[in-house]
Amino acid sequence: QVQLVESGGGSVQAGGSLRLSCAASGYTYSSNCMGWFRQAPGKEREGVAAIYTGGGSTYYADSVKGRFTISQDNAKNTLYLQMNSLKPEDTGMYYCAAKSGALCGRMLYWEYDFWGQGTQVTLSS
Repeated sequence: QVQLVESGGGSVQAGGSLRLSCAASGYTYSSNCMGWFRQAPGKEREGVAAIYTGGGSTYYADSVKGRFTISQDNAKNTLYLQMNSLKPEDTGMYYCAAKSGALCGRMLYWEYDFWGQGTQVTLSS
């Protein structure tokens, strides 16, 4: 049984930082895509960052490039998203997701097979 459990969300002022974590269990962590997605109220879920767990290649949405960093700890089966210089538009529910195969840079949420329950990130100006 695959489980993805996110943590690390919270409320922070604009300009601040947060680090999200996603602990994976029951899942073959290597050589797959793992990604972070977010969804704001009334908006479609969007890809924020993704990583190819086999080689470590990373991909980012233009809106977060230079501010967010996705990383993995294979030994702990944990995915991270370091978020710096946060902006009010970064507010949303953040989800960790996983899918088999490559093409991680597409970050299309409908291609992902497994999802966590989400962690809320709220920015105040």
